[in-house]
This record gives sequence, C-alpha cells and structure tokens, in this order.
Amino acid sequence: MNSALVLFLCIVSVLPLTSCAIQRYRAAPIVPAETASRFEARNLSDPGLQPFVEKSLGQPISPWPPKLWDLPTLSLMALYFSPEMQAARARLAEAEAAIVTAGARPNPVFDLSPGVPSPYLLTLDFAVPIETRGKRGYRIRSARSLDQAARFDLADSAWKVHSGVRRALLDHLLASRSLELLRSEEQIRTEQVRLLQERFVAGDIPRPELDLARIELSKAHLSISTAEGQVAETKAALAAAMGIPVPGIAGMDFAWTELESPPGTQSFSPQEIRRDAVLDRLDIRRSLAQYEAAESNLQLEIAKQYPDVQIAPGYTFEERNSFFTLGLSMTLPLFNRNQGPIAEAQAKRKEAAATFLQKQAQVIGDSERALATYSAALNELEEADQSLRQLQDTQLRMTQLAVAVGEEDRLTLNGVQLENAAVARARLDALGRAQIALGNLEDAVQRPLSPNDSFPLSPESPALSEAARESRR
Repeated sequence: MNSALVLFLCIVSVLPLTSCAIQRYRAAPIVPAETASRFEARNLSDPGLQPFVEKSLGQPISPWPPKLWDLPTLSLMALYFSPEMQAARARLAEAEAAIVTAGARPNPVFDLSPGVPSPYLLTLDFAVPIETRGKRGYRIRSARSLDQAARFDLADSAWKVHSGVRRALLDHLLASRSLELLRSEEQIRTEQVRLLQERFVAGDIPRPELDLARIELSKAHLSISTAEGQVAETKAALAAAMGIPVPGIAGMDFAWTELESPPGTQSFSPQEIRRDAVLDRLDIRRSLAQYEAAESNLQLEIAKQYPDVQIAPGYTFEERNSFFTLGLSMTLPLFNRNQGPIAEAQAKRKEAAATFLQKQAQVIGDSERALATYSAALNELEEADQSLRQLQDTQLRMTQLAVAVGEEDRLTLNGVQLENAAVARARLDALGRAQIALGNLEDAVQRPLSPNDSFPLSPESPALSEAARESRR
C-alpha cells in the first residue's frame, strides 16, 4: 500500500510543474499627474520616433528632424503618439489573449479523502475531463475571427488617425494661406486709402468715398486678427491630432506638394470607388470577421448538445486492501438540449449578418455621395481657376500696362488688384472645399487617392503592430 500511495502522490505533485509558471499580480496604478507630465514632455527628440518613422518609410531621414513635415511623416508621427492607437493596440492584445483562453484544455480534478478516524481508510480519485464534438476547435476558431476583427479595428483606427491629421493639416495650411492673402489685401487697401487721401486733399473726391475706403481697411485689420487666431487654433488642432502638446511642434514647417492640384475624377472610376468601398473598407472586413465569429459560436452551442465526459481512475485503501477503479461520468441531457443558447447564437448570427449588410449598403451610399460631392467641388475649383487666370492674364496685365504708359492712374490699378484679391480668396475657398471633399472620398474607400500619397493600412503592417509602443512603456 505504501509504495502505491507514494507513487500516486508523486505523480500528483509533479503534474503542476509541467504547466506554465504561476504568474504574480503586478500593480499598475495610474497617476494623473505623471501621465500628464509625460504627455507634456512629448516632442521630436523622443528616442523611438526617428527609428519608427524610418522603418515605416523604409528609408533613412537625414537630417533629423526633417526641415519640412509632409502628410505621410506627420501621419506616422501621429501613429507613434496617438492615444487612439494605444487603445486599439490594447484591444488587439485582449483578442490575442482570448485565443489562449479559447485553446485552454480543462484541468483534471484530484480528490483525496482520508479516513477519519481510522487511518486504514483512504480514497484517491483523479478525474480527467474530455471535451467532445470539437468544442475546443470552435472556441479557437471564434477567438481567431475576433482577433482578425481586432486587427482590422487597429488598421481602422490608424486610418482615422491619418484622416484626422490630413484634415488638421489642411485646415492649418488653408488658414495660413488665407492670412497671407488678407495681409496682401491689407497692403492694397492701405495704398488705396493713401491715394484717396491725396485726391481728397486736392478736392477731387468727397469725404464719404475716403471714409468708405478707411472702413474697408479697418475690416481688413479685423479679418487679419481673426485669421491669426484661426492659424493658432488650427495649429493646436494639428498637435492634438498627432497626440502631442503644441510646444512639441514648435519650429516645425509643414508642406503639402499636392495641395494645389487634387486628382481629377478621371483617375478613378465610380466602379473602382464602389468596389474599393465594398471590398476593402476595414470596417466591412471587420464586420465580416465578426460574422465568422458568430458562425463559430453557433457551431459551438450546437456541439454542446453532446455532453462532455470525465474519465476518473481511482484508488481506495481499506483494511490493508487496495482497490483500483475506473469511472466514467457525463451530464445527461434529459431536461434540455441547450435550446436556449443555440437560439441566442442563431439570433446573434442573424444580427451579425444584418449588421454586415447594413454597413455594406451604407458604405455604397457614402462612396457614391462622396464621389458626386468631389466632382462638383472640382468643377467649382476649375471655374475659380479660370476666373483667376483670366483676371490676372487680361484685366490686371492690361491695367498695369495702361498705368505704365500713363493711360490709367494708380487708383484704377488698385481697384483691379482688390478684385484679384477677392477672386484669389474665392479660389482658396473652392480649393478647401475640393480637398475636404477628397478627404471624405478617401474616408469612403479608406485609402489615399492622390498618386504620391501612401499609408500603411494593412492589418499585418509592421507600422501598425508597433504604432502603440508608447502604451507598453
């Protein structure tokens, strides 16, 4: 008896050592003052920023930091710092951990019943659970589908970060150009007031005409003050889109080579836009992965109609005699056959299918509407370009020649210059609407449409897998 008992106890004591080491709890408190301090310290000298940007672009950047920051480099900077990416990366880590949970096998059960008060009574039982009908495989398949959905969610979050940076950069550049146009107009109006002042002193014009010019000059001053505030506001919005404080982007210069020339609609067809929206949008692919998870969950609930079994070898010592037994146990499905969970899983699968179809229909409508809006904005921009070129090439040039030969005076040229400034502002507004419409169209298909624009969108992209490294510090 002693040798058998000692052997059995040794086996039971060794079994836990074959599994993973026991993990210990580690506290991770959040101290708002410390997190705020780390955020305020973010800047271009972060030791991990340059390697991340260079690895994502596939080329070294020299000198660092670059003199001009364009949309791709700003987007990668935002991927590195953005809190949205940290949250998406945490959700992906949760989905990856769920695969481990789904693949875990049930632990055996050890039962020791010593005799009381007699030392000659002892029972040892060892139950090994066995899952049937492939339940573990269905759990793993569902968890892997949700892991793929989390990867699409990570890529979708990256696109939203890129889209936010694009819009913030566009607003800042447009506000800066608007300020430049207003300052140029201010100079023209200042000269106009000076010329009218000379004419008023000479008695050639009445005072109301001079006062009206002064009022317009005062309006120009006010517009410049408003525009300066908008430039500061858009710069703060750009810093927020990149996940860093405003001092962190101090001294940075921004460039957008294709700002003035958005791509024409002939470079992509409506069929191409619709296909990309339906097949390649990340939220569509995420919804499809979630449907596959619901499908696996239904298969799991159907498999649960068949009970699992437990094989239970046992040992009993009684009155100096040893008895070995082998038991088999299972839950008998007499009162229910898992009808409720199966019905719930079927309903969730239908809900996932309806959500997918709803998202697909919404995406088709959004892409068609965005393409129509962009086409109209391009037509408006083309008309503004023609008006501005016509004014500059004909009326403004002819007036300048007339002034040079003495046929017209400076005040006439001044008026044409003000008209040119007004058309330039209208053209800038049209350009802004066209670029905003292009951004909405890119959001509809979730890919850049400008020829030289690129962005790491693949869920398997190294840039996305490392984008939230700040969250792991």
